[in-house]
Formats: sequence, C-alpha cells, structure tokens
Amino acid sequence: MNNKVRELRGERGWSQGDLAEKLDVSRQTVNAIETGKYDPSLPLAFRIAKLFRMTIESIFQPGKD
Repeated sequence: MNNKVRELRGERGWSQGDLAEKLDVSRQTVNAIETGKYDPSLPLAFRIAKLFRMTIESIFQPGKD
C-alpha cells in the first residue's frame, strides 16, 4: 500500500518519534508504515487520518500488485 505519511509528517516538522508518540505506537511502526513494509490496522489508519484531519483514502492508496 502506498501512503503519504512521511510527506504529511514532514510538512508538520514532526520526527518519526513525535508521530509515534501522538499515535501511541513505536517509532519502528511509523518507519515500517512510511517505507511500505507494514500496512496499519484499520483502527490505526483511522487514528492517522484523524490526526492529519484527512480521509483514509487521501493518505493510503492501493499499491501495485
């Protein structure tokens, strides 16, 4: 799955640690989401979307199979 998490985080000047703290996950989880190695659970995707005040669909897009 492709996502804009790194871009959105950078626009706000947050480190991966900052975002992890806001989402109550580890920095490693944020890194794995940003690099596409991990797709977040639906509840986590909702928390990410709420934090950035965006829809899930505007942050996460299906990748190429």
